[in-house]
Amino acid sequence: MNAGKLNRRVTILQRVRTQDPTYGTDLLSWAPLATVWAEVQDVLPSRGERVATEVSLASRPARVRMRWRDDVSQANRVEIDGRQMRVVAGPAMLGLREGLEIMVEELSTEGQQP
Repeated sequence: MNAGKLNRRVTILQRVRTQDPTYGTDLLSWAPLATVWAEVQDVLPSRGERVATEVSLASRPARVRMRWRDDVSQANRVEIDGRQMRVVAGPAMLGLREGLEIMVEELSTEGQQP
């Protein structure tokens, strides 16, 4: 990993399950797992890709690369500049556990469940 490209601070979030003291129901929330340096690249598909796969640019997909961690999965979320993003692909190993890459997209309240 080229440390010079890791120029953004991102927070990896993990799901936390607690119990409501009054009703006993499960409450789900997100808590910070780690804050790391990462390279974040917005992914803008070509016009052909948008038509073929019906990709919505409103989802604002991005590619995030960071140093290797073995505690990141699709169950996590990532916070970038105050935006909460869900992991939609990866993690993919870069090199021999030098780094990892995940694809994320911004959470939307327009009918999509996180």
